[in-house]
Amino acid sequence: MSPECDTSGGSGCCCASPAPQKPPGPEPEAPSGPDGRWLVRYCLAALVLAGLWVGAYALALPAATWLTVSVFGLSDTSGLGAAVEFFLYDTVKILLLLVGMIYVVGWLRASLNVERVRDVLAGRGRAVGYVAGSAFGAVTPFCSCSSVPLFLGFTMARIPLGITMAFLITSPLINEIAVVMLWGLLGWKFTVAYVVVGMSAGIIGGLVMDALRADRWLQPFILDAVRSSPAVAAGGSGPEAPAGRLGVRARHAFAWSETRMIFGRVWRWVLVGVAIGAALHGVVPENWFALHLGADQWWSVPAAVVLGMPLYANVTGTIPIMESLLMKGLPVGTTLAFCMGTVAASIPEFVMLRQVMTLRLIAVFMATLLVMFTLVGWIFNAIGPWVL
Repeated sequence: MSPECDTSGGSGCCCASPAPQKPPGPEPEAPSGPDGRWLVRYCLAALVLAGLWVGAYALALPAATWLTVSVFGLSDTSGLGAAVEFFLYDTVKILLLLVGMIYVVGWLRASLNVERVRDVLAGRGRAVGYVAGSAFGAVTPFCSCSSVPLFLGFTMARIPLGITMAFLITSPLINEIAVVMLWGLLGWKFTVAYVVVGMSAGIIGGLVMDALRADRWLQPFILDAVRSSPAVAAGGSGPEAPAGRLGVRARHAFAWSETRMIFGRVWRWVLVGVAIGAALHGVVPENWFALHLGADQWWSVPAAVVLGMPLYANVTGTIPIMESLLMKGLPVGTTLAFCMGTVAASIPEFVMLRQVMTLRLIAVFMATLLVMFTLVGWIFNAIGPWVL
């Protein structure tokens, strides 16, 4: 206290009151202390789980081969052995992608200003979005079923359906391995034409879906989830809070809630879809198509697409089939239409998509692919001498 201040009498004081003193004892814990410790535990757990995810994904194929050959005693070159290996590998791969992509996209959805992104894509950026969705599909090495988890993630992130469809169509059609193999087997002209056609199919498919306003034909639970607020889903209430104000804990809660909800709805159908694909993969002989579609008739192209759609194959795996079909005399357009139908659409994919799409939307999607791939086949049959 200042020496000039008399405190011996009277209730007043001419001096300013001294600053309040902290009570004796240990320092109170900062409000952010528990959150800080939780964040450390969360980061460590995320690193461990990410490492386990990458390891499981990398070991899925050798583990499937080992189980098929060493445990079940099957030859991986036989029909049954190929089907079992296919089922084991694709089940693990797709379920891992499903969990990982839904959680990551859910976390980003709660972290980013998705309203601003959606507005850009839905407005003047829509045309750019189609190209971006198709280009992203071209550089992601996913088959038709493996693309479904990303399709779900993009839909939940409120990316316009047309842009999401551009990705869904293009992703199984093109990847860098397929481009290298096509270049070596069929030449650069065919490869360039194939890439242009594949990306164009995605862009046109996206345009058609948006023109039909096909997003109204998504399943109700998807529409409800898309409309929901991250703040509410994370356990909050009231109007949606700005994304930048959500903490890591709230973002994790929202992402985990969406992952559990969507995974719980679709995992059984993943098993059913992959089982159907495995059965077709191990049973249907590829020579059958060359024998029955060798005649260069106008109907052979749509017939090839229809026959290819129920099957399930990776674009990399279809390239040797494409080469053998061409060597056996199948026209280039018919061959291309069949292979595009096989890799871009399949019964397993439609079974999985049935959980997020109504039958009307699936029918429109199938009809769009049928028309596009038929036109591609007819065009390539006409220009075949210039691309081979």
